[in-house]
Amino acid sequence: MAQHNETGKWGEELAADFLRKNGYQIMERNWRFGHRDLDIIVRSPEGNEVVFVEVKTRSGDIITKPEDAVDIRKIRSIGYCANAFVKQFNIADLLRFDIIAIVGRNKDVAEIEHVKDAFNPCLVY
Repeated sequence: MAQHNETGKWGEELAADFLRKNGYQIMERNWRFGHRDLDIIVRSPEGNEVVFVEVKTRSGDIITKPEDAVDIRKIRSIGYCANAFVKQFNIADLLRFDIIAIVGRNKDVAEIEHVKDAFNPCLVY
């Protein structure tokens, strides 16, 4: 497995642990629809929202911040996939789109930033 894939997988594990510790209930991980995927889907601690979480991991943030990698094309892809998930499972709850940005090489020194309500795919042209 390529180094960037291992870093991404490690980041998603760290993000899932972070979400669990903060009261979120994991519904799905790496949910696929065709060639698209959603990293983590959770139910909010209050239980009234389904949150689609995009995880971006970098070993350092000198060149770009991890969350900057969520561009318009990625937002459209997440929205398309989230729509399929909502339809397939008849979701009637509120929806939210978050980003978890992780910078670091191991869990002891990693910086985790949870950007709630980071974007709305319906507002992207």
